[in-house]
Amino acid sequence: MSPRRLLVTRFLLSVSAKVGVALAGLVLGVALVTPLLWHYNPSTDVHFAVRLLPPAPAHPFGTDSLGRDVLVRAVYGLRASLAMGVVAVAIGLTLGTLLGLLAGFFRGRLEIGIGWLSDTLLSFPTILLAIVIVSIAGPGLVHAMIAVGIVQIPIYTRLARSTVLGLREREFVLAARSLGASSGRVLFRDILPSSLPPLIIQSTLSVGIATLEAAGLGFLGLGAQPPAPELGSMISSAFKEGYALTSPWTMIFPGAFIVVIVFAFNLIGDGFRDALDPRSLLTR
Repeated sequence: MSPRRLLVTRFLLSVSAKVGVALAGLVLGVALVTPLLWHYNPSTDVHFAVRLLPPAPAHPFGTDSLGRDVLVRAVYGLRASLAMGVVAVAIGLTLGTLLGLLAGFFRGRLEIGIGWLSDTLLSFPTILLAIVIVSIAGPGLVHAMIAVGIVQIPIYTRLARSTVLGLREREFVLAARSLGASSGRVLFRDILPSSLPPLIIQSTLSVGIATLEAAGLGFLGLGAQPPAPELGSMISSAFKEGYALTSPWTMIFPGAFIVVIVFAFNLIGDGFRDALDPRSLLTR
């Protein structure tokens, strides 16, 4: 059995992975199918005659204070939140892994400087640091993505560095260096592939965390700006307008989407941990 097929088989043996993939597939399916069934502009289609209607066949998730369909807005907000989570993790994974590889492999002053940078970023609560970055750059979807990505960098830096420190003296690395391989070749052709399993697990878990942080920025008005739909900003609008208790569907359904996203990706991360760590299979 090839390593790739073995990985897929182990992944599918995990109950957490099956449930997580099913939930993520359901959410993504709703996000893709709903705009095809409801030809509706979530930002500009305002109908005051149907404002604050409870869930009904015509509007399964009800309507908000401007008569906009909550289901369609939540689906488009789901797209924005998922995009923010995935892009933020991609930024943190790419930059953090690169810094961690360099720090763990070359060490010396470079390691000290990168370590100080990581420790400085980790000394701030992640959401507070993201708020500071967005406040400086200005509110908006792109700036929120970048801010959440920056706060993810030190996590991957420390993880990659610790992995490289355990690999740089291994026999296959010493053999490659003794054969005259350059530092770049050893680092990216030999060490990096062996460092991927913990990074993959962390990145999968971080998608849910980044999505939650992005929703927090949206709740504070620092993410996607109205009238563009975003899950955090939809919940914030329900609170600010005083409809959280009288019309709870304007808040419950966007919040439920956030919960499902975070839960699904956490389960998928657990599945990857079981698949990439053979020791976990021995306990079954």
